[in-house]
Amino acid sequence: MELTGIDLTTEVVRTARLVLRPFTPDDAGAVHRATQDPETQRWISAAPVPYTLADARAFVDTVVRQRAEGTGLPVVVEADGEFVGTAGLVFGGRHLGPEIGYSVAPWARRRGYATEVTDGLAGWAFAHGAPRVHLVVDVDNPASQAVALRARFTREGVVRSALPRRDGTRADAVLFGRLAAD
Repeated sequence: MELTGIDLTTEVVRTARLVLRPFTPDDAGAVHRATQDPETQRWISAAPVPYTLADARAFVDTVVRQRAEGTGLPVVVEADGEFVGTAGLVFGGRHLGPEIGYSVAPWARRRGYATEVTDGLAGWAFAHGAPRVHLVVDVDNPASQAVALRARFTREGVVRSALPRRDGTRADAVLFGRLAAD
Protein backbone atom coordinates (compact mmCIF):
# COMPACT_ATOMS: atom_id res chain seq x y z
CA MET A 1 0.00 0.00 0.00
CA GLU A 2 1.09 3.54 -0.67
CA LEU A 3 0.45 5.79 2.32
CA THR A 4 2.90 8.58 1.55
CA GLY A 5 1.21 11.90 2.19
CA ILE A 6 -1.66 10.32 4.18
CA ASP A 7 -1.99 11.51 7.78
CA LEU A 8 -3.50 8.43 9.36
CA THR A 9 -4.09 10.30 12.61
CA THR A 10 -6.71 12.48 10.92
CA GLU A 11 -7.86 10.39 7.91
CA VAL A 12 -11.66 10.13 7.57
CA VAL A 13 -13.45 7.71 5.24
CA ARG A 14 -16.99 8.48 4.09
CA THR A 15 -19.55 6.11 2.62
CA ALA A 16 -23.11 6.81 1.50
CA ARG A 17 -24.45 6.87 5.08
CA LEU A 18 -21.46 6.57 7.36
CA VAL A 19 -18.48 8.55 8.59
CA LEU A 20 -15.48 6.45 9.59
CA ARG A 21 -13.37 8.73 11.74
CA PRO A 22 -10.44 8.51 14.14
CA PHE A 23 -11.07 7.55 17.74
CA THR A 24 -10.89 10.18 20.48
CA PRO A 25 -10.78 9.66 24.26
CA ASP A 26 -14.45 10.71 24.32
CA ASP A 27 -15.38 7.48 22.46
CA ALA A 28 -14.53 5.24 25.42
CA GLY A 29 -18.04 5.52 26.89
CA ALA A 30 -19.76 4.42 23.67
CA VAL A 31 -17.24 1.60 23.16
CA HIS A 32 -17.89 0.46 26.73
CA ARG A 33 -21.66 0.54 26.25
CA ALA A 34 -21.53 -1.38 22.95
CA THR A 35 -19.22 -4.04 24.36
CA GLN A 36 -21.61 -4.93 27.19
CA ASP A 37 -23.63 -6.88 24.62
CA PRO A 38 -23.28 -10.68 24.99
CA GLU A 39 -23.28 -11.19 21.20
CA THR A 40 -20.39 -8.73 20.83
CA GLN A 41 -18.52 -10.48 23.62
CA ARG A 42 -19.13 -13.84 21.96
CA TRP A 43 -17.29 -12.89 18.77
CA ILE A 44 -14.63 -10.56 20.18
CA SER A 45 -12.91 -12.98 22.50
CA ALA A 46 -10.04 -10.54 23.13
CA ALA A 47 -12.44 -8.24 25.00
CA PRO A 48 -12.40 -9.08 28.70
CA VAL A 49 -15.62 -10.01 30.49
CA PRO A 50 -16.69 -8.07 32.39
CA TYR A 51 -15.72 -5.21 30.08
CA THR A 52 -15.02 -2.12 32.15
CA LEU A 53 -14.74 1.53 31.26
CA ALA A 54 -11.00 1.19 31.95
CA ASP A 55 -10.88 -1.59 29.32
CA ALA A 56 -12.62 0.70 26.84
CA ARG A 57 -10.16 3.50 27.58
CA ALA A 58 -7.22 1.11 27.09
CA PHE A 59 -8.72 -0.06 23.77
CA VAL A 60 -9.12 3.52 22.57
CA ASP A 61 -5.52 4.30 23.58
CA THR A 62 -4.32 1.23 21.64
CA VAL A 63 -6.15 2.08 18.42
CA VAL A 64 -5.06 5.72 18.56
CA ARG A 65 -1.49 4.44 18.84
CA GLN A 66 -2.04 2.09 15.84
CA ARG A 67 -2.91 5.08 13.68
CA ALA A 68 0.04 7.10 14.96
CA GLU A 69 2.42 4.20 14.29
CA GLY A 70 0.98 3.60 10.81
CA THR A 71 0.04 -0.02 11.53
CA GLY A 72 -3.67 0.36 10.95
CA LEU A 73 -6.68 2.50 10.30
CA PRO A 74 -9.08 1.85 13.20
CA VAL A 75 -12.25 3.91 13.01
CA VAL A 76 -15.35 4.91 14.91
CA VAL A 77 -18.39 4.33 12.73
CA GLU A 78 -21.00 7.09 12.89
CA ALA A 79 -24.41 7.40 11.25
CA ASP A 80 -26.07 10.80 11.47
CA GLY A 81 -23.46 11.85 14.04
CA GLU A 82 -24.22 8.90 16.35
CA PHE A 83 -21.85 6.09 17.34
CA VAL A 84 -22.95 2.85 15.64
CA GLY A 85 -19.80 0.75 15.91
CA THR A 86 -16.11 0.35 15.36
CA ALA A 87 -14.08 -1.05 12.49
CA GLY A 88 -10.67 -0.93 10.96
CA LEU A 89 -7.96 -2.04 8.63
CA VAL A 90 -4.87 -3.71 10.04
CA PHE A 91 -1.89 -3.25 7.73
CA GLY A 92 0.97 -5.64 7.25
CA GLY A 93 -0.69 -8.81 5.95
CA ARG A 94 2.22 -9.59 3.65
CA HIS A 95 0.48 -12.12 1.43
CA LEU A 96 -3.17 -11.54 2.23
CA GLY A 97 -3.13 -7.74 2.33
CA PRO A 98 -4.79 -5.59 4.98
CA GLU A 99 -7.34 -7.27 7.24
CA ILE A 100 -10.74 -5.71 7.86
CA GLY A 101 -12.61 -6.07 11.12
CA TYR A 102 -15.85 -4.53 12.37
CA SER A 103 -18.31 -4.53 15.22
CA VAL A 104 -21.74 -2.94 15.04
CA ALA A 105 -23.32 -1.72 18.28
CA PRO A 106 -26.39 -3.73 19.27
CA TRP A 107 -28.69 -0.71 18.88
CA ALA A 108 -27.56 -0.22 15.25
CA ARG A 109 -27.73 -3.76 13.85
CA ARG A 110 -29.71 -4.96 10.83
CA ARG A 111 -29.33 -1.68 8.92
CA GLY A 112 -26.54 -2.75 6.58
CA TYR A 113 -23.85 -0.78 8.39
CA ALA A 114 -21.38 -3.70 8.65
CA THR A 115 -21.58 -4.30 4.90
CA GLU A 116 -21.23 -0.61 4.13
CA VAL A 117 -18.24 -0.11 6.41
CA THR A 118 -16.53 -3.25 5.07
CA ASP A 119 -17.03 -2.12 1.49
CA GLY A 120 -15.87 1.41 2.38
CA LEU A 121 -12.66 0.24 4.05
CA ALA A 122 -11.91 -2.12 1.16
CA GLY A 123 -12.39 0.75 -1.29
CA TRP A 124 -10.08 2.97 0.77
CA ALA A 125 -7.39 0.26 0.80
CA PHE A 126 -7.67 -0.26 -2.96
CA ALA A 127 -7.48 3.49 -3.58
CA HIS A 128 -4.16 3.43 -1.70
CA GLY A 129 -2.65 0.58 -3.66
CA ALA A 130 -3.63 -2.59 -1.83
CA PRO A 131 -3.98 -5.42 -4.36
CA ARG A 132 -6.27 -7.36 -2.00
CA VAL A 133 -7.92 -7.21 1.43
CA HIS A 134 -9.26 -9.98 3.60
CA LEU A 135 -11.58 -10.88 6.47
CA VAL A 136 -11.36 -13.77 8.90
CA VAL A 137 -14.72 -14.91 10.31
CA ASP A 138 -15.55 -17.60 12.87
CA VAL A 139 -17.18 -20.58 11.12
CA ASP A 140 -20.03 -20.35 13.63
CA ASN A 141 -20.82 -16.71 12.77
CA PRO A 142 -23.16 -16.84 9.75
CA ALA A 143 -24.18 -13.18 10.12
CA SER A 144 -20.60 -11.99 9.68
CA GLN A 145 -20.08 -14.39 6.78
CA ALA A 146 -23.15 -12.89 5.09
CA VAL A 147 -21.66 -9.40 5.58
CA ALA A 148 -18.49 -10.48 3.78
CA LEU A 149 -20.47 -11.87 0.84
CA ARG A 150 -22.67 -8.76 0.59
CA ALA A 151 -19.49 -6.64 0.58
CA ARG A 152 -18.33 -8.59 -2.50
CA PHE A 153 -15.74 -10.74 -0.76
CA THR A 154 -15.11 -14.28 -1.98
CA ARG A 155 -15.07 -17.22 0.40
CA GLU A 156 -11.57 -18.62 -0.07
CA GLY A 157 -11.53 -21.48 2.40
CA VAL A 158 -11.40 -22.54 6.01
CA VAL A 159 -8.36 -21.93 8.19
CA ARG A 160 -8.31 -24.58 10.88
CA SER A 161 -7.95 -23.69 14.56
CA ALA A 162 -7.25 -20.05 13.70
CA LEU A 163 -9.27 -18.16 16.31
CA PRO A 164 -8.87 -18.31 20.08
CA ARG A 165 -12.13 -18.61 21.96
CA ARG A 166 -12.87 -17.29 25.41
CA ASP A 167 -13.14 -20.83 26.86
CA GLY A 168 -9.57 -21.68 25.80
CA THR A 169 -10.54 -23.70 22.73
CA ARG A 170 -9.77 -22.66 19.17
CA ALA A 171 -12.23 -22.18 16.33
CA ASP A 172 -11.94 -22.67 12.62
CA ALA A 173 -12.26 -19.50 10.56
CA VAL A 174 -13.55 -18.76 7.11
CA LEU A 175 -11.11 -16.69 5.05
CA PHE A 176 -12.71 -14.17 2.72
CA GLY A 177 -10.74 -12.12 0.20
CA ARG A 178 -11.47 -9.32 -2.21
CA LEU A 179 -9.20 -8.16 -4.99
CA ALA A 180 -8.95 -4.63 -6.30
CA ALA A 181 -10.25 -5.94 -9.63
CA ASP A 182 -13.36 -7.59 -8.09
